[in-house]
Amino acid sequence: MTSLTVIPLVTKLSSKVIRILGCNPGPMTLQGTNTYLVGTGHRRVLIDSGDEDTAPQYTKLLEDVLEKEKATIEHLIVTHWHHDHIGGIEPVQKLLASKAQTKYQSLKIWKLPRSLADKENSENDCNEQWTSLQDNQLIEVEGAKLVVKHTPGHTTDHACLLLLNDNVLFSGDCILGEGTTVFEDLHDYMLSLENILKMAPYVIYPGHGPVVEDPDSRIRQYIEHRLKRESAILKVLQDSKNPMTEMDIVKCIYKETPEYLWQAAASNVNHHLQKLLKEHKVLGETGSWCIVT
Repeated sequence: MTSLTVIPLVTKLSSKVIRILGCNPGPMTLQGTNTYLVGTGHRRVLIDSGDEDTAPQYTKLLEDVLEKEKATIEHLIVTHWHHDHIGGIEPVQKLLASKAQTKYQSLKIWKLPRSLADKENSENDCNEQWTSLQDNQLIEVEGAKLVVKHTPGHTTDHACLLLLNDNVLFSGDCILGEGTTVFEDLHDYMLSLENILKMAPYVIYPGHGPVVEDPDSRIRQYIEHRLKRESAILKVLQDSKNPMTEMDIVKCIYKETPEYLWQAAASNVNHHLQKLLKEHKVLGETGSWCIVT
């Protein structure tokens, strides 16, 4: 891992939001998954639940926060299906049940439905214990009104959440506090970035990494980074007289990248090519691509 900003395990970000780290740092999770307790009253919203493997450490932190706040959780909103966001659902349920002496204390779990293609990428699906969210749905507790914003690309079921009145965006893995994120569909991801730009959030609370204090600049950097890579791919294809593979393209535009990372770069190039194919800018299929003339 590269050097990352140090983030405390528990941080009160505002009178309405407390960030609780999932205790699962790693190359893909940075300092760990950020979960957020939102609201000011007794019953609150928890955004994401961390990873199953580090659930004992995480739920202890969560328990301490709930006791200090004299609060419980009414709604658990999962931003998307990845294990570091859904893995702690059952441990959180058990924590609440142990405090209330009733099954799961009527906790309601919410998530956008996944597409068939998304489900084929992993069997990890949290037992389908949730109620399906809808785009622009409002979830409200004392002190907080959260609007669901469907932002596919990272996954098909990805949701951001906009905290009304404060204009705070919980971005899940669509925008990170440090570095760039991965995606399954670049075409959809770029559209989601454009939609977030139009929301003009005042601040972003990401799924990983520190708070993003300059949302407009960060979102534009994300978009520009992808467009620059896209332009380089199109230039290589335009200059070639023959169809090219993803690895052919990598060798042309990733010359400064260590060779052991070329396979990952080829996967990234393929995502770009699939987007360009949807936009009718290239022709071909995996392993053979050319420019549209």
